[in-house]
Amino acid sequence: MSKKIQFLCGDKISESGIYLVRHSTHRLPHEVTLLSGQLFPKCSKCEDSVYFELVRKAPDITLAPFKVALYALPVADEEEEDFTVAPK
Repeated sequence: MSKKIQFLCGDKISESGIYLVRHSTHRLPHEVTLLSGQLFPKCSKCEDSVYFELVRKAPDITLAPFKVALYALPVADEEEEDFTVAPK
């Protein structure tokens, strides 16, 4: 079994693909598509407390003429609630 490699905010993205994003406390893990040559983005809420793991490579997405760079992970409306579980 291969070890999962984690990337940090500000690291250069070496492979285009779908990445699993893990936030420190305020949000459940989710996936985002990122392009090689860009930098792993910060979260607009928890800043640098975000980690990325490559789920699936997608080298063909960089061949399209239209590209959107993601500079910060946005906070969705449902994230306003705290995801911590209170004891019963």
